[in-house]
Amino acid sequence: MTNFSFFSGRELTDEEIPTISDLHLFAARPGLSDLPHCHRCGNTSTFSSHPCARCGKRCTYCRNCIEMGKISSCTTLYRWTGPEPEHPEKAGTLHWSGILSTGQKIASDNVWRAIQNESEHTVWAVAGAGKTEVLFEGIAAALSDGKRVCIAAPRADVVRELAPRLEKVFPDTPPAALYGGSPDRHIYSPLVISTTHQLFRFYEAFDVMIVDEVDAFPYTFDQSLQYAVQKARKPDSSLIYLTATPETSWQSEIQSGRRDATLIPARYHRKPLPVPNMVWCGNWKKSIVSASVLNWVKEKEKALIFYPHIDAMNKALPIFKNINPRIESVHAADPLRKEKVEAMRRGDVPILLTTTILERGVTFPSVDVAIVGSEDRVFTESALVQIAGRAGRSANCPTGDIVFFHYGKTEAMVRAIKQINEMNTLGQKRGLLDP
Repeated sequence: MTNFSFFSGRELTDEEIPTISDLHLFAARPGLSDLPHCHRCGNTSTFSSHPCARCGKRCTYCRNCIEMGKISSCTTLYRWTGPEPEHPEKAGTLHWSGILSTGQKIASDNVWRAIQNESEHTVWAVAGAGKTEVLFEGIAAALSDGKRVCIAAPRADVVRELAPRLEKVFPDTPPAALYGGSPDRHIYSPLVISTTHQLFRFYEAFDVMIVDEVDAFPYTFDQSLQYAVQKARKPDSSLIYLTATPETSWQSEIQSGRRDATLIPARYHRKPLPVPNMVWCGNWKKSIVSASVLNWVKEKEKALIFYPHIDAMNKALPIFKNINPRIESVHAADPLRKEKVEAMRRGDVPILLTTTILERGVTFPSVDVAIVGSEDRVFTESALVQIAGRAGRSANCPTGDIVFFHYGKTEAMVRAIKQINEMNTLGQKRGLLDP
């Protein structure tokens, strides 16, 4: 007999489901409507056509979500209409003995309340404030009530970082971690940690939808990912947003009270956020590695060095390797990306050159941070604040050296430092920082 638990909440193409004799248990709808409109990703503008080998006609297909398999005029989408699988007996039992800070406790209570009321809530917490811990009580209550929970994030790195943490906290409800090539992609769980792209394959599946790093690329710029989040929620469900650097319009809505939100301006260890310094380094594109950058690196035992572009980073790497051959570089298309990040975490790689791929979602203890070419437009205010947030996250090492190496100051650099200082001031006023 077919195990239908996997299908619960999913909406899959006829090519993604196995051959089964119980298709009457599934609801079906076309992949594309006549507009055209892609029912998987919501796209209404990016289409092409081709002679289709399956139906023998000239088919229109969606180009927007083609990396997840083609949705054509002759594609059918199927979703399970039977009962949802029961939760494990101890689902929702929280195995965590940590203590929330004052700011975390306020946010945790508000998240719990939003989940109970099936409402929307935003948590604006500085990088390193402990946003994940703020979710624990709400998730526990939801799972105990038989609700299905999804934590969605724009990047696979964040999913891979969160999954083992949530598995330790909820060992009776091991989460399914979903991203491209994930070994969990055929597993059912009441607790799902997923990239926002993988939500294209869900339909009204989750009672609780939590979107982490809501300000991150590509989520903020891709309406289809926002569509996927809404499609994957049940009509009656709660929506929780987590962000360390909300976009300007959200900041205004939060500060004016138009958006229901909790602001945590300080880290859990009650030490102020390290404030970046701006250091002129000359034309780094021509010099490849300036003397000021080299001298900074020679003084560091563990550091992240951010570059705006892969080619500049690749040119600089051999020069850094002359200082220490264990220095490595990483970028989004690096086939050893995961291994290099883990090596950095273990201490096998002392200094890692990186693009903005590591600006968020990863934590390394006792790390200093440099940005070379911080005036480049890829380094927005949000990106600069997030990158600065890599330093000083540990209670054992709450400080860190952060340098914006530049060939000319930008408004984004000035605003990023201003935002960090404002959070430190607000944390001090609220009594969330030690004297």
